[in-house]
Amino acid sequence: MLYNISPSPKPFTTKITKAFFSTTPTATATLLLKQCRSILQAKLVHQHILVRDLTHSVTDLIAAYVACNAPSQALSVLQRLVPPCSSTVFWWNVLIRSAVRSGLLEDVLCLYGRMQRLGWKPDHYTYPFVFKACGELHSFRRGASVHAAVCVNGFESNVFVCNAVVAMYGRCGASGEARKVFDEMLERGIGDVVSWNSIMAVYAQSGDSKNAIEMFDWMTGDFHVRPDAVSLVNVLPSCASLGEPKWGMQIHGYVIKAGLFEDVFVGNAVIDMYAKCGMMDEANNVFDGMKDKDVVSWNAMVTGYSQIGRFENAIGLFENMREEKIELNVVTWSAVIAGYAQRGHGYQALDVFRQMKTCGSEPNVVTLVSLLSGCASAGALIHGRETHGYAIKWILNLDGNDPGNDIMVINGLIDMYTKCKSAKVARMMFDSLAAETKNVVTWTVMIGGYAQHGEANEALELFYQMLRQHCSLKPNGFTISCALMACARLGALRSGKQIHAYVLRNQYDSMKLFVGNCLIDMYSKSGDVDAARVVFDNLQHRNDVSWTSLMTGYGMHGRGEEALQVFDEMRRVGLVPDAVTFLVVLYACSHSGMIDEGMTYFNGMCKDSGVVPGPEHYACMADLLGRAGRLDDALNLIKTMPMEPTPIVWVALLSACRIHGNVELGEYAADQLTELDSENDGSYTLLSNIYANAKRWKDVARIRLLMKHTGIKKRPGCSWVQGKKGPTTFFVGDRTHPQSDKIYDILADLIKRIKDMGYVPETSFALHDVDDEEKGDLLFEHSEKLALAYAILTTPPGAPIRITKNLRVCGDCHTAMNYISMIIEHEIILRDSSRFHHFKKGSCSCRGYW
Repeated sequence: MLYNISPSPKPFTTKITKAFFSTTPTATATLLLKQCRSILQAKLVHQHILVRDLTHSVTDLIAAYVACNAPSQALSVLQRLVPPCSSTVFWWNVLIRSAVRSGLLEDVLCLYGRMQRLGWKPDHYTYPFVFKACGELHSFRRGASVHAAVCVNGFESNVFVCNAVVAMYGRCGASGEARKVFDEMLERGIGDVVSWNSIMAVYAQSGDSKNAIEMFDWMTGDFHVRPDAVSLVNVLPSCASLGEPKWGMQIHGYVIKAGLFEDVFVGNAVIDMYAKCGMMDEANNVFDGMKDKDVVSWNAMVTGYSQIGRFENAIGLFENMREEKIELNVVTWSAVIAGYAQRGHGYQALDVFRQMKTCGSEPNVVTLVSLLSGCASAGALIHGRETHGYAIKWILNLDGNDPGNDIMVINGLIDMYTKCKSAKVARMMFDSLAAETKNVVTWTVMIGGYAQHGEANEALELFYQMLRQHCSLKPNGFTISCALMACARLGALRSGKQIHAYVLRNQYDSMKLFVGNCLIDMYSKSGDVDAARVVFDNLQHRNDVSWTSLMTGYGMHGRGEEALQVFDEMRRVGLVPDAVTFLVVLYACSHSGMIDEGMTYFNGMCKDSGVVPGPEHYACMADLLGRAGRLDDALNLIKTMPMEPTPIVWVALLSACRIHGNVELGEYAADQLTELDSENDGSYTLLSNIYANAKRWKDVARIRLLMKHTGIKKRPGCSWVQGKKGPTTFFVGDRTHPQSDKIYDILADLIKRIKDMGYVPETSFALHDVDDEEKGDLLFEHSEKLALAYAILTTPPGAPIRITKNLRVCGDCHTAMNYISMIIEHEIILRDSSRFHHFKKGSCSCRGYW
């Protein structure tokens, strides 16, 4: 500890020498001690006191050392006194209080223990400081021990001490013990407004907002205790946490009636409550009505506007703060950066960060995490790397740095790298962390990154690794949802069921709706829409996502009537369909051949629900009409669009031309795509298929040459089957599997048997200028047929066979599977890039609409 030592003690030394030879040395010592301005001066007086044996000046000496910020010297003198001594406990309390204020919490407990060992008895001023230290250290054991001493020494009825006990237990996370002490205080009739504030703070800090509000209600109602400003500041955040603005509004009314609105802390709490409930107009009224505002008031408004996407208001306030020369602190800058990042405006977030650095404001962990989120949303890998470099230099691995802050930044970096398609870098960071360092967010961002960006197998492997290696680290609802997303992408029904069972065993009540919606999506995309319906029916609460997910599932499986029944039921319960809902409805009509119904919904969506059709809705209608062979109607609809047709619209028409072999219209749609600079392998492949079907082999060759020159590569078709040990994948003509000979033998036998039943290979799907016999051999090797043969080889009798293909199913394979479903015991459930096909007893659920 540094002390202010006077460089010139000689004049004071002379003064001391003269004074101590006076007739009243004790009074002189007291006077001199009060005049000491440095530790050296106090020590000089101390020496003369020892020489003259002036024991009556000891307490004055302690006071002098305390005044000179020399607690160790004060303690040294204090320890030499023999208890009991009048007023000496006061100085122990002074030293303990000084240690608390200096943040020397362990020293507080050492002083408390030492005073007792020397025979001093703590009083009602000692205990509150000791409890504060225990609470700050989160030391439940030591806090409970001191509580026991309080009871033994007869202070259990002292309201000052008991309030400190309640606060200590709350800080240690022991809200039950805090409540027990509080209830005992009420029984003894010693509770005051501070007691109520303490227990409300305990519940608020532990996240138990419901109990915090309940305590406030009891305080003002049954117990008639008048709340003060601290009471209101404690309870208002709980209203926001529960999303219950009606309670917050009632408390706001009380604030006005009680005349507490002039308190800036109360005003800020009211603003924050409204802002967190998304009621920014009400927050703004409070803000405008405040006579005194501080930077917290402005920050609450800026943060609130940013979080609900009202950027014009947020930026306007931000600029007003600058104009009025209100100091912009890190909270202000971070709020604006986070607002931009959350809305996907990554580059604007980066611009604000540059302004922040120019103004000399240093970012904190929250700023960097928000900035990384902005980089992720913009796909700005270079800027994300720059932020990574900044974090290494200023935030990560600094001596004394909070490990919790480190992991927050690292989690943000992993998330940024996965979303910027640098999953390898993200995985390297993830693997470099020690097992005990990773928290649930670390695992979730890595699993989610894999699941969202096409590496679903890795996502599931990592999820199972988390369950195996970290029994104490429980996945949260977001982790579960990411794993279910991976199952949905793979069509991994077995894994999805295992995760569902895990959810049921571990009772994810807090995330029940969120996880439930993901389960509906997973079951639908894994081929079991009936299981999705069971999940839906068992949800206690449903939102628009729940209804839309179930409708999407029915639409994918060609069960359009049921999708429309769900839509009607959704409207009956009072939910208003939006643009996404109508898109799902039109999709279901398209894949079920429900032309009239689709036209009715499309024509009435604006009139009946106020939803203006967008390009995606027109694409759905073009698909609906095109699949039904009404190509002219589809073209006329496109030409009447109130906006320029997007590539998705022309692709829908091109796909219909492929189904019905309309070369001329297909060429027109392809030309429109070229004009829009929309070049992808799908549109080229569709046009190539149209030419091949018309036997225009030169045009097929021209398209393929064009793809080669423009660098566009056709995605290789592959199909996979989920087994006990994961997926088994097949490509066209694949012979790499260990059981390849058996697979081809089974397939050859199946083809022979269905040919006897009338199956004729549809050679138009073999896009090569060769004879029909050779084309039949090429069709024989398609990936979905190989996957089917393997599934027959490995699936128990009678169990459904589930196959997933990354592209649309080949027409010949579709016909072959119809025939094969008549001679095997299995139902064949094939998911392609467009929809599900359920083959059973010679028919398919798509009824030709695929």
